[in-house]
Amino acid sequence: MIKTILVTGSSGTVGTALTLELNRRKYHVIPLDIKPSLWDKGIDRRTVRCDLRKPLGNKLRGRKPDLIIHLAANARVHDSVVNPKLGFDNYVMMYNVLEYARQAGVERVLFSSSREIYGESPGGRRRREDTTDVTQMKSPYTASKFGSEAMIGAYRQCYGIKTVIARLSNVYGRFDVSERVIPLFMYYAMRNRDMAVFGKEKKLDFTFIDECVDGLVRIVERFDRVAGLTFNIATGRGERLVDLAAMIVRNMQAESKIKTGVKRTGEISSFIGDITLARNKLGYRPKVTLETGLVRNIEWYVKAMKERRVYETQRRNLAKRGWA
Repeated sequence: MIKTILVTGSSGTVGTALTLELNRRKYHVIPLDIKPSLWDKGIDRRTVRCDLRKPLGNKLRGRKPDLIIHLAANARVHDSVVNPKLGFDNYVMMYNVLEYARQAGVERVLFSSSREIYGESPGGRRRREDTTDVTQMKSPYTASKFGSEAMIGAYRQCYGIKTVIARLSNVYGRFDVSERVIPLFMYYAMRNRDMAVFGKEKKLDFTFIDECVDGLVRIVERFDRVAGLTFNIATGRGERLVDLAAMIVRNMQAESKIKTGVKRTGEISSFIGDITLARNKLGYRPKVTLETGLVRNIEWYVKAMKERRVYETQRRNLAKRGWA
């Protein structure tokens, strides 16, 4: 019986939405993050502040979760190309989480991996969970996720920890004012600034935050039945980034122009997830189209930007890169 859940990366986009939903469903959630929660005071008050690059030790003060959901990561692909240590840190964090689970006797770990580990999806082919290949690692970030999946497999085999892997695909929606492509484009649209798409034909599988959380919660509710499996949490639909940018410009009534450039090192040009296994084993059936999700995202974003602290957070994120 799962009652208490440790969520690492609880201050992030997925972490915030998932923690709120698990709370709503009456699970006892222990939020853990190196950063404070920007979005929810209740989460922030309960957050265990912890740098997972170091062993957890007694950070939880004797509280033992029934399940760990490990979301925390350096999540920017291109950042890991510029600074490969970010990928290494992801691997170290995975190790420290698994070691805590082994030593504390925590029997269940759900790991948030990434669609990046598939590499390219040529010809629009949907990628099944069993089609990964170590030779397709495009960036240190990708390698860190692949290596973390391998380590999870080793801890399952050696120590009997029940594990599930969820490969997320371009999650977007509320609680995100980072420099990821959708909040970045919305920031530019509000200022009628031009947008750059790196790769004219780049096509990815974008997953609305509520669909992602639904998939993760379905895993939690069926955990012991699906232990040992890996699931794509995606939509099964590919969308071109130039079309995504055009939707944002249109829905925000912006005057921004869309420019295209060469694909950046470490990034993939095409991914569409095969969600057959998640549909069959979890009953996961995403319904929110990108157009509908963007309308909801824009509505939330415009309201959030009226709060000075939110505006300043995104401006600082972008200023660090010279994008503000």
